[in-house]
Amino acid sequence: MARSALGANIGYSFADPALLRRALTHRSHGAHHYERLEFLGDGVLNCVIASELYRRFPDSGEGDLTLLRASIVNQQSLVTVAQGISLGSHLLLGEGELKSGGAQRPSILADALEAVLGAVFVDGGFEAARGVALHLFAAALERADPRAAGKDPKTLLQELLQARRIPLPKYAVIATAGDAHEQTFRVECVIPELNIRTQGEGASRRSAEQAAAHRAYELGIRT
Repeated sequence: MARSALGANIGYSFADPALLRRALTHRSHGAHHYERLEFLGDGVLNCVIASELYRRFPDSGEGDLTLLRASIVNQQSLVTVAQGISLGSHLLLGEGELKSGGAQRPSILADALEAVLGAVFVDGGFEAARGVALHLFAAALERADPRAAGKDPKTLLQELLQARRIPLPKYAVIATAGDAHEQTFRVECVIPELNIRTQGEGASRRSAEQAAAHRAYELGIRT
């Protein structure tokens, strides 16, 4: 898939395409990798989301805003966004990393997404990066609710189902990949009563369950 397609997905066209290439390059592929851009993108994303939450929730205190930001800027959320723009198919990985499934590894997807935001910042400035971040995280921002601040996806899903008198979801590990010291788990979340079946990946069974619950919750609130 051409990188121009990725630019269309994020809503930005790079004046310097080399910046985008660097943002997509993992350290296993070469010395000019994305880690410095990732550092920059992390700061930009946190600033943009904090500013937007401050604007949207004028009556919320610092504690709730901090929890809300953490519910949006975390690996799970970043991976969901990265998968939504097919970021993994654009990554430049070393042969070993590629064979071990690095293109879909949550930590790599999350880091690369931050690197892309950092590249946009360098290429077009803060307003350009702000526009891309708000575009990519629009759905997460729409779901932001101070009343749910600090609650993890499994808890939110459980409360949603209990309010509707629906049995709790069933979770099952359906696949594992990678070496023992760096495994990736794939978990399925099933809610037969709502005809919902989602999957999530993570570096632990718990994080994979949270990712699957996150997707199930998104479907559940629309059902």
